[in-house]
Amino acid sequence: MLPRLSLLARSALKGAGTYARGVRVVSTLPEMPPCDFQPSPYKGISYEDAMHRRKTKLTPALLTYYKKPVMVYQGHMQWLWDVHGQRYLDLFAGIVTVSVGHCHPKVKEAAKEQLDLLWHTTNVYMHPPIHEYAEKLTSYLPGDLKVCYFTNSGSEANDLALLMARLHTGSFDIISFRNAYHGCSPTPWFANDNVFLTSGPKLYVKRHFPLICLMRFCLILQTDRSCSCAAGECMAKDMYLEQLHEVLRYSTGKRVAGFWAEPVQGVGGAVQYPKGFLKEAYAMVRERGGICIADEVQTGFGRLGSHFWGFQTHDVMPDMVVMAKGIGNGYPLAAVVTTPEIAQSMTQALHLNTFGGNPVACAVGSAVLDVMEEDGTQQNSADVGTYFLLELAKLRDEFSIVGDVRGKGLMIGLELVKDKGTREPLPGPDVVSIWEDIKDMGVLIGKGGFYGNVFRIKPPMCLTKQDVDFGVAIIRRAIEKYCEQTQQTKAAAVN
Repeated sequence: MLPRLSLLARSALKGAGTYARGVRVVSTLPEMPPCDFQPSPYKGISYEDAMHRRKTKLTPALLTYYKKPVMVYQGHMQWLWDVHGQRYLDLFAGIVTVSVGHCHPKVKEAAKEQLDLLWHTTNVYMHPPIHEYAEKLTSYLPGDLKVCYFTNSGSEANDLALLMARLHTGSFDIISFRNAYHGCSPTPWFANDNVFLTSGPKLYVKRHFPLICLMRFCLILQTDRSCSCAAGECMAKDMYLEQLHEVLRYSTGKRVAGFWAEPVQGVGGAVQYPKGFLKEAYAMVRERGGICIADEVQTGFGRLGSHFWGFQTHDVMPDMVVMAKGIGNGYPLAAVVTTPEIAQSMTQALHLNTFGGNPVACAVGSAVLDVMEEDGTQQNSADVGTYFLLELAKLRDEFSIVGDVRGKGLMIGLELVKDKGTREPLPGPDVVSIWEDIKDMGVLIGKGGFYGNVFRIKPPMCLTKQDVDFGVAIIRRAIEKYCEQTQQTKAAAVN
């Protein structure tokens, strides 16, 4: 089935002459990869009616992507269709959530089978799916990580992990990174000026460890910057550890509750840590009586390719793992998995969760694990993800505004800068104009980073190399268009 492109998209695809580093180049866009799935006709409310209801019936604080938002109607594997029939290559996966593919047949069938038996009963009763799934899920985790607490979202799971850490240690301080993201609950997150909130209810006050942007250093994957560190040494790691030491010495009590870290920062812009940093950080926190929490909401379930869990890429063993998003391929499901010793701390108070461990959610989660094994999604993340990174690295070499390409597996960030020498971020409106063009040409990506200048590329793990070629070509065309317009504006100003 050939893509149905809007007039704006067709217009964007015309005209091959554009600029890269001030030199006129020609790029050829491939056809959108074929898809043999036929979406059903849309018969719902109109786009205009939906926009009106969104503005009047939904919270005005709701984030909406794009100047003309996409109204998605149907999905199949790595593809989405809007209500107008336009097909999109989904490189954002519902914010890193659709792991094995939109409406994967086996996952869908598992949900239907469970719906015929039992939709819901609270977990104060026993039902087979929750026990079967807990056994299966913990078999994927190493060491003594064997006790599950099921919730509905990553935010809820992170809140529960925070509570458990404080109950277990008897301490209050939680250490996390300034550039981190652990959900949209009462725990602090970004303010409008992109600075971490450190106020708020006392129950949730954390100590934020000021993680410096690693783009300033020499240890990013696929980097083209030289490193002046001596063999076996890492200046970036040492600087980060010194910052953590200062936080522990001057900003916390003698004992801390825990240390929270994503193996690779997601919303923060695919930020990776210097080699060896996380392992030494874990040791420092444990010396102060704290537990170490791995936030695998975005990095888990094979997305990084080389390992099933992101923390394994750092050769560390956390005391607690928080997981969500890809765990249910988009179905509301999340979990905290910890050791029997830490789990025992929760018996100090009554705890239950009305929907956590819902029968349908557990059936879906179990099917997702089966599909990951059968479809080889982890290996595909390694193979296709590496190919994707290398193809995007060509854009970094080609365009002056592509400051960095980084990531691992199918968790990728492309950082846009105004100047490669100073690493000054590309202004927000400029980033948005490129991002909007990419959408208009049929590709959906995310946007994040501390300055909002990082394209977040985290597709369903069924992505193919043919999809990558198309996605990179679209991103290249949008960047070329921006560079051409910038050159024309500068020329007009001179004249």
